[in-house]
Amino acid sequence: MSFLDHLNELRNRLVRVFIALIVTTLVSLIFTEQVLKLLIIPYGNPLKVIGPTESVSIYLRVALMTGAILAMPYILLQLWGFIAPGLEPHEQRYVYIIIPSAFMLFLIGVAFAWFAMVPAAIQFLSGFAPDVFETEWTSDLYVPFVTSLLFWIGVSFETPLIIFFMAKLRIVTAGQLARAWRYAIVVIAIIAAMITPTVDPFNMALVMAPLIVLYFVSILLAKLA
Repeated sequence: MSFLDHLNELRNRLVRVFIALIVTTLVSLIFTEQVLKLLIIPYGNPLKVIGPTESVSIYLRVALMTGAILAMPYILLQLWGFIAPGLEPHEQRYVYIIIPSAFMLFLIGVAFAWFAMVPAAIQFLSGFAPDVFETEWTSDLYVPFVTSLLFWIGVSFETPLIIFFMAKLRIVTAGQLARAWRYAIVVIAIIAAMITPTVDPFNMALVMAPLIVLYFVSILLAKLA
């Protein structure tokens, strides 16, 4: 295929992804209210709404997020369909492992963030200096805060697959990763500081611990690759 043919192929696949996102978002509108009720459980109180359109925008935001999660297997399938022709036949067999694994790793990351990080972060933030601050959070700040935390932790759990691909392309090797583990921990600490919603070391350690484990798992996957 020529370069323009590749661009046309990419455009067609992006259109399919966009259509899939529309469909899954429309489906998620059916149960978006239940998702919102689930998201405010760690906070424990109804969220305040200030603007006249704030509730609608937050509702649609959560519906889009839920739709993106539902569409993720199809998005990964389209991504694989775009890059698979450039791989050898024996390498294309990895699709049966990579796509389910990528989705499962994302869900595991979201589950970890929901059950371990979000409650700890909400408890710390809502109970910070209670004699000085009265906690009354608004929906336009709370919902994006929680959803972005869930999303980025889920994405960070994709690290082993990313390293596996990089090793397959011979960009990195297991030996290089093993020798650079000290630098990796520093980078992980910086990433954890960016992702962590609070300034306390406890929540930062909650983020760092699984990322460090994932890094060493990535070394094993790179060796297999």
